[in-house]
Amino acid sequence: MRTTRREFLGLGLKASAGIGLITAAPGIIMAESRRPMITSGVMSGDLWTDRAMIWSRADRPSRMMIEVADNPEFRNARLLRGPNALPGSDLTAKLDITGLSGDELHYRVRFVALGDHKAVSEPSVGRLRLPGTSKRNVRFVWSGDVVGQGWGIDTSRGGMKIFETMRQQSPDFFIHSGDSIYSDGPLEENVTLPNGETWHNIITEAKSKVAETLDEYRGNHAYNLMDENLRRFNAEVPMFAQWDDHEVTNNWYPEEILADDRYTEKNVSLLAARGRQAFLEYMPIRQWPESPGRIHRNFSYGPDLDVFMLDMRTYRGHNTANMQNADDPNAALLGKQQIDELISALEKSQATWKIIASDMPLGLVVSDGDNFEAVANADDGAPAGREHEIARLLKAVHDKGISNLVWLTADVHYTAAHHYSPERASFKDFTPFWEFVTGPLHAGTFGPNELDGTFGPEVVFSKAPENGQANLAPSEGYQFFGQVDLDSESRELTVTLKDVAGNTLHTQVLKADHA
Repeated sequence: MRTTRREFLGLGLKASAGIGLITAAPGIIMAESRRPMITSGVMSGDLWTDRAMIWSRADRPSRMMIEVADNPEFRNARLLRGPNALPGSDLTAKLDITGLSGDELHYRVRFVALGDHKAVSEPSVGRLRLPGTSKRNVRFVWSGDVVGQGWGIDTSRGGMKIFETMRQQSPDFFIHSGDSIYSDGPLEENVTLPNGETWHNIITEAKSKVAETLDEYRGNHAYNLMDENLRRFNAEVPMFAQWDDHEVTNNWYPEEILADDRYTEKNVSLLAARGRQAFLEYMPIRQWPESPGRIHRNFSYGPDLDVFMLDMRTYRGHNTANMQNADDPNAALLGKQQIDELISALEKSQATWKIIASDMPLGLVVSDGDNFEAVANADDGAPAGREHEIARLLKAVHDKGISNLVWLTADVHYTAAHHYSPERASFKDFTPFWEFVTGPLHAGTFGPNELDGTFGPEVVFSKAPENGQANLAPSEGYQFFGQVDLDSESRELTVTLKDVAGNTLHTQVLKADHA
């Protein structure tokens, strides 16, 4: 639901009466059962210089109400009537607020019972920093992979602590690189750790089996939002979310028929439709009538930073040995239209730095049984299979003189810095670039993966479990995120890989090419 600038300003003129009604409501003596409750905190996302998505969820049918102000006391706040939270969207609601201005904004969400305007929820408060039109320092974080491999919320261990660590860095925004849930990863209540201790998972009905129904997918998203660290983070750090495979099922592709006895529904395209709907309901993603369900998009955060978010799921072919010719349908990963749009957007970008938010790495070999799941095919020769699309993209960037690309990704459950250069590559027609990998946020840790030499990657840094250990618990400390700092004066981009405690593992300072 979108609100125009005229509606926003018009509602603001009437806010004093509306706010008085809302803020007085909690003092009215009433049965608590009449009042809605906010179940999952608040979120903001998909920021532009003058607009933002605001999200929340109620416990019953009710209307979302939002106050927006430039101060935490909400003086002279503007009141916006949001959409109804109804069972058809799992009681989630989000509003696309336009006509915004300024730097830091504060927002406050309540829900009003339908048919009883005196029954008003307690408020949930958030804040966000809008992208500016003038130069300023920018900091953001990125990572992926949440509640995977059997590691859920253990409150006795502080829950998902990495979100609190990221919050303490005071980032302007967060890129969620995918695997925001593990809908194919049921949880057990107790897991015995190698040292004999017990990991205690919170268990819900939705996390007790693989997700197949729409409600089960929704329940996976709702489960993660039970964690207070994540709710606190979401309230302070706007999110730009993309998806990967576990929002539906492991390594999925369109038209796949599952051979997994845990599933009664084997049609992956049907599962993906349900998983997509739940993902869009639970994430603060802006949707457009002309492209419903679209996940790939791009945005600017100030004059020196553009971010291009990819979708490597929706348009891919089948997972195969990944050695096809370029015109084979199963060589698709992003698809021709998405590649065309990306090249055009990169060419038009005036930003110093172009960040490619990729849900999967380029040069790391990611297997799917005897087939391959990502770009690489474990063959160091000329591009084949899905590598054709990346080769086409990299060549276009090189030929058009597009500079300062940096790839950020997650997916493989360890952290690394890779430098790609044609001097080491079989494919030569591209400009050198960096790829930074990080994660998991709260899942099992694995790695490192084998490198494919087609595009000439070199491991500059890597942090993964030692001695071949696999599926390390979050309590082992191998949980990672990345932090990016843009200096407005020098226009240097500093990429820092960090662990769950906030320790710096690797720092790479990138100087802009101003040619």
